[in-house]
Amino acid sequence: MQNILKHTALKCISVLMIMLMPVNCYAKHLYKEAVYQNYWCDKRGGIAEYELHDMSRVDCLLPNMAVEFDFAKKRDECLGQALRYSAYTEKTPACVLILENGKDYKYYYQLKYTIDKNNMNVRLFTITPSDLIFSGF
Repeated sequence: MQNILKHTALKCISVLMIMLMPVNCYAKHLYKEAVYQNYWCDKRGGIAEYELHDMSRVDCLLPNMAVEFDFAKKRDECLGQALRYSAYTEKTPACVLILENGKDYKYYYQLKYTIDKNNMNVRLFTITPSDLIFSGF
């Protein structure tokens, strides 16, 4: 009887561990950019994928900010697009960098340095997988 209980418990634990692993654990990123974008934008009451007159899309439009999302390594693209969207919307440019691991923080600091050194009026935010997990996502 004890062996059956041990065997059943091991099966349950194994299944639970597999279920708790991200489905795409072997993918390049833990979640798609849109998952982070929709969570962050919805939480702030923004408009996701706001379409501009040239058919390009602002990732998240807030009353005072035009927000671009990118994975940390694409920090330069994030800044460039945020500035472009800001020009079209006349709102403050903002970047949300997606930091999926400890190594990504260097890209955040590089972008922060660039913004600060050039006295740019750009808001900088971060989001991590734990923000999604601990929010009940």
